[in-house]
Amino acid sequence: MWSKLKVINIGLKAFARDLESQGIEVVEVDFRPPSLDKELLNNLRKLPIKIIEEANNKVIDIILSAKPNLWGMGRASEIIPGFGGKFLLHAGPPITWDRMCGPLKGAIIGAILYEGWTSKEKDAWEMASSGDIRFEPTHHYHAVGPMAGVISPSMPVFIIKNNTFGNMVYVTQNEGLGKALRFGAYSQEVIERLKWMENVLYPVLSKAIDELGDINLKNVMSQALHMGDELHNRNRAATSLFFRIIAPSILHVSRSVAEGEELLKFIDSNDHFFLNLAMGASKSCLEPAERVDYSSIVNVIARNGTDFGIRVSGLDKEWFVSEAAIPDVLFFPGYTEEDANPDLGDSAIMETLGLGGFALASAPAIVQFIGGTPKDAMDHNLDMYEITHSLNEVFTIPYLNFRGTPLGIDILKVIKTGITPILNTGVAHKNPGVGQVGAGIIRLPITAFEMAGWAFVRKYGSP
Repeated sequence: MWSKLKVINIGLKAFARDLESQGIEVVEVDFRPPSLDKELLNNLRKLPIKIIEEANNKVIDIILSAKPNLWGMGRASEIIPGFGGKFLLHAGPPITWDRMCGPLKGAIIGAILYEGWTSKEKDAWEMASSGDIRFEPTHHYHAVGPMAGVISPSMPVFIIKNNTFGNMVYVTQNEGLGKALRFGAYSQEVIERLKWMENVLYPVLSKAIDELGDINLKNVMSQALHMGDELHNRNRAATSLFFRIIAPSILHVSRSVAEGEELLKFIDSNDHFFLNLAMGASKSCLEPAERVDYSSIVNVIARNGTDFGIRVSGLDKEWFVSEAAIPDVLFFPGYTEEDANPDLGDSAIMETLGLGGFALASAPAIVQFIGGTPKDAMDHNLDMYEITHSLNEVFTIPYLNFRGTPLGIDILKVIKTGITPILNTGVAHKNPGVGQVGAGIIRLPITAFEMAGWAFVRKYGSP
């Protein structure tokens, strides 16, 4: 007697989708072998585990004791140390113009037009490729930026201060989804919105923040996790909480009721407005934990659309870089995987602090935006506990009995288990000037972690 066919799939997800389309029940197994570099695995066994454990505990203590507060605003050239002139910051590890992806190039063209260095698109392309403009990663200047992450001298930035250690971090205001500079769009509409944000939104928002004094961002983020956010691709609750804090002051310092209403409508219409603040807060928590000898914990994950890179606390701010991957994407209508650019942005700083893909179980509704099911989100989240050193007890997940989110990505655990960090991310069109085409999930390539593992062995292994 024949029974109904059931299949266990440990291969490509496309295999499962093909079977499901034929009415066959499929169980997905998210299988990844540990590192295939056996020599590296053997060398990891010779490391001083007790010393590494103590160093990692120190890093976790530094991160958990951080107090990230929104301290103020200013123009990037006036407040970011060493920044100004024909100089642009970008997301991800270092990269030259000739290797940049389409959306990063598009964002740079938009920044040139926004700054008024030229008014003609053709001249902007020539200027960008001429060598006259300096390009540097945001992370080299105590800053972060979503997607292309481009920061130009005139752009207003939030100043986020870690009140425990005194370090300052800088991040731009969020434009919203779709055709935005950070997704590589640079039409007149995009430039006009940026100018409005500079000349109308920024002066009032800056005064409102000054009137309130320090705004506790950690508190907002913690509450938002209990309200359905994971703070990377879903910031609806966090933006709403911030709106409640800032709205009275915006109305108080605005030149007119109409102006105040206009600004509040802009914030209210953009569920991702808080994302940039969350990124800056995360960076401010992680920065003081840099350069702790013997620590194997990752304190930077960043992507520039061509490369993906990490930095590790015990490895002197060195970048370990491999090829960026293409996310498993839920596309907007009219777009397909042929349109997607490889992974892009500094927003993986959220996962580095135990948020985003490391808090997916807090945000079951996120699957409507990135694809999958609530069970997928839970399974991805549980995986991340296998590769982290500790828990972030400040950020807890109600659906896991208020367990702390996984904190402290450990390169040694990544290499030994073969489990790499998962991110949920927006997706830009591969061509400059188009903008966002979808959102989805990505597993980071293991290569950069293995590169960091070898560097760790060389520095701390037995002679």
